[in-house]
Amino acid sequence: MNTPSLGRLQRVELREIWSSESADFTPWLARPENMKVLEETLGMELEVESEEKPVGPFRADILCKDLSTNTWVLIENQLERTDHLHLGQLLTYSAGLQAVTIVWVAARFTDEHRAALDWLNEITDNRFCFLGLEVELWRIGDSLAAPKFNVVSKPNDWSRSVKQALDDGGLSELQVRQRRYWEAFHRVLNGAKGGISGNRKPRPENWMSYSAGRSGFGLLVSRNRQRKRIRASMYLSGDSARAFFALLQRDKDSIERELDQQLVWREMRKECEIAAYLDDVDLDDESDWPRQHEWLATRLNELHRVFSPRIKDLTLDDPEGDGE
Repeated sequence: MNTPSLGRLQRVELREIWSSESADFTPWLARPENMKVLEETLGMELEVESEEKPVGPFRADILCKDLSTNTWVLIENQLERTDHLHLGQLLTYSAGLQAVTIVWVAARFTDEHRAALDWLNEITDNRFCFLGLEVELWRIGDSLAAPKFNVVSKPNDWSRSVKQALDDGGLSELQVRQRRYWEAFHRVLNGAKGGISGNRKPRPENWMSYSAGRSGFGLLVSRNRQRKRIRASMYLSGDSARAFFALLQRDKDSIERELDQQLVWREMRKECEIAAYLDDVDLDDESDWPRQHEWLATRLNELHRVFSPRIKDLTLDDPEGDGE
């Protein structure tokens, strides 16, 4: 029997790949394809809102939204051994940004700083979470270096709290049913093999949101029992939402032709939405869920396909959207 040849893992120095935290590592981590590695480690789905976010006279490395809870996640990076300066920055930025999940990424944690995060997790209530992650780089032979995140500090109930969204304890009958609806939908979404993945935790809510690939933009699906309708939409939020909405609306006819469907374009005070609806659906009829889920998966993937390249190229050179 021939014994297969195996490679040998080799550790790569972080500074060999990223010479600067702010200029190299932070922009690298903020890219969606790299943020996925961090998401898999934490069991979260994150959407980057901003890099180098101003907090008074300082700048926080990365600010994200946790899409499952709609809460702020602060990520502070350090390519060296942890130090008191970064610990102080972490606490200052967290207070200024009202972040509830704080992630400290470093090359190596000292025992003192690991103990500090453990202590913070002990004395704060369960709304807040302090996580310490060590980042490593490895390669086999001449292969590209591959990143690996190791959790070195977390709340005692972190694994349980991540899993809690999938447990029935404390949920109403309606919430349990909503979660089952999205659980079944995610199986259909994965089977569709489109641009949006269903590999995420179902929420006990009447809606689910997904990353659109750019801060300030998101994809949404929702169910409304009273109106007997389901919805798939692109939503815009933030200070530039109305300006970006105006730019997209210029291309309304082309977008709707490409989707082969008329959309509802809604401009609100702070947010905007471009939505497709399916009416006269019975959300209590589980035998009809496959039809509803097929419609939602198709519309969600089509919205991603049509809008993704457009929102990536949007600029605010003409912020009023009037062409003058």
